[in-house]
Amino acid sequence: MISEPSLLESQSGRKPGEPVQSAITYEKIPTHIYADAKDASRAVAHEIADLIREKQKEGKLCVLGLATGSSPKTVYAELIRLHRSDGLSFQNVVTFNLDEYYPMEPDSLQSYVRFMKEQLFDHVDIPEGNYFLPDGTIPYDRVADFCRAYEEKVASYGGLDFQLLGIGGNGHIGFNEPGSLINSHTRLMMLDHSTRAAASMDFGGLAKVPKKAITMGVSTILNARRVVLLAWGERKAPVIRAAVEGTVTEQVPASYLQTHPNTLFVIDTAAAHELTRMRSPWLVDAVEWNNSMIKKAVTSLSRTLGKPILKLTNKDYNDNGMSDLLAQVGQAYDLNIDVFNQLQHTITGWPGGKPNASDTNRPERALPASKRCLIFSPHPDDDIISMGGTFQRLHDQGHEVHVGYQTSGNIAVADDEALRFADYVVDFNEKFGIDSPEATRIFRDAADFLREKKDSEMDTEEVRYVKGLIRKGEAKATCRFVGIPVENAHFLNMPFYETGKVEKKPLGEEDIQVVMDVIEKIKPHQIYAAGDLADPHGTHKVCLDAVMEAVRRLKDRDFMKDCWVWLYRGAWAEWDIHEIEMAVPMSPDQVMRKRLGIFKHQSQKDGVVYQGTDGREFWQRAEERNRGTAELYNSLGLAEYEAMEAFVRWKF
Repeated sequence: MISEPSLLESQSGRKPGEPVQSAITYEKIPTHIYADAKDASRAVAHEIADLIREKQKEGKLCVLGLATGSSPKTVYAELIRLHRSDGLSFQNVVTFNLDEYYPMEPDSLQSYVRFMKEQLFDHVDIPEGNYFLPDGTIPYDRVADFCRAYEEKVASYGGLDFQLLGIGGNGHIGFNEPGSLINSHTRLMMLDHSTRAAASMDFGGLAKVPKKAITMGVSTILNARRVVLLAWGERKAPVIRAAVEGTVTEQVPASYLQTHPNTLFVIDTAAAHELTRMRSPWLVDAVEWNNSMIKKAVTSLSRTLGKPILKLTNKDYNDNGMSDLLAQVGQAYDLNIDVFNQLQHTITGWPGGKPNASDTNRPERALPASKRCLIFSPHPDDDIISMGGTFQRLHDQGHEVHVGYQTSGNIAVADDEALRFADYVVDFNEKFGIDSPEATRIFRDAADFLREKKDSEMDTEEVRYVKGLIRKGEAKATCRFVGIPVENAHFLNMPFYETGKVEKKPLGEEDIQVVMDVIEKIKPHQIYAAGDLADPHGTHKVCLDAVMEAVRRLKDRDFMKDCWVWLYRGAWAEWDIHEIEMAVPMSPDQVMRKRLGIFKHQSQKDGVVYQGTDGREFWQRAEERNRGTAELYNSLGLAEYEAMEAFVRWKF
């Protein structure tokens, strides 16, 4: 069962908002782990506010180094709240931003000047002359002089009192990419491919992302009197471990912070996932050997030693920090058999339950034999990418399957794809004299805008409509391919998504109501929702929050008492083996059929707007993850399958 942040806090005996603490032996940088990024951000914002007030009492300026990107947004939001509600003044604050793309106009949608004004400066009383950012418009031959002057400006204020940082997937801080030296200063940098790929969504494609940036140097950052680094989400987990537990190396610039005397990493549980105290807590401190922890330990030991579970010995457990586990349960033999059987019982070819069969050791109920199943798909392709094999099997085994497409997914359609579609509609209408002036106008206006669109411009309402129509048609094609009626495809168009920008609105009451309405309409026995929280831009998280809140509000309805909620992953990450509660195997033919289903989403093939740091197409990523899950089961000593899709049950 997946635990929510609030449950995690209550089980640990901590007050809400307090970091998860543990004995630390592997970490070389102080690291506070919070169950929720909002609580973590609030704590950091209050530290900054306390510093500002302390400096005010002393009649001094407070010099802050600020970061951009998604990580600090909630910190800035809390600072704005403190300004408005608690009277926090920024009159004595001076700020220096870490970096800026080069070249970059300050009014561009992707400009960090614009970002800082929208996220902080325009909402507080900081004097306009008190904030400084690298200039993305400076002529190339003057960049070196500008960088020297920027360093001198920082020094003229006595250096930074506090530096706020994020961290890139490759370990960069600021835009100090791998290879940056510890004594580096403010300079023009070539951006790593992975950094540009991670930013491609913001720019509407990799080709539009600048190849250079001006960045504050590592030395300047390390000279700050206090450094706090933020990281949220599973995607940051590997690099957090490298920075916190690894060696100091120029290949992970964030690891330089191990040399700083007053650094703190503030991260959420997802970003902490790879740290030893989270991944193997029995190596760090005494643990409660409940069933979940035992499964985690046994599967971890099996993978570490490369031995099937049933071959693990007492010596293996004793040599790897688990002697107290053996003392509690007895012999390795009994322990191995128990965990092996638990894993075996997660495997089923009947995700909707097997009729006329005992369900004692099956993950799903046998009854009702024919279930109503509702798959929530955050984007119009997550259903087929993440659980396409299970989707197909549910239909083939006689269940009534519905899909709730939560967002239009319009921002993931490339401009040239939308222009091609709009031109086709206009030409078709004119050729055959179709008398629909309004429809023709919408598509003509969209085409005209796209031909002249500038990088700093947001898509118009007409363009968003065209792009959404493309993705809607692809989703319908997938449903036809699987075999479910098109009327079983429900396009929810949740309002939070429809901003025309990568940045979305917060989850609102309208969004939750839309989800509640479709649940009440279908009255499902099964709900499938995306628990893939590694999604880089947070849409999956917001969509999951909406489903969970809708289920909570409806849980007392009669039909909900017979409803189970399953969470899937697949596009960005997979469940850990000890978490999996249902694993649906696929044959080679079923893997191929899933691939063909993914191909129905033509706008997401051959140069997707957002690839992330993984250059492969989504069907390739999905197959790799599904095959990896099957190989993992096999390596633990279970049966060998071509691929598997995995699920965790949320017991609301």
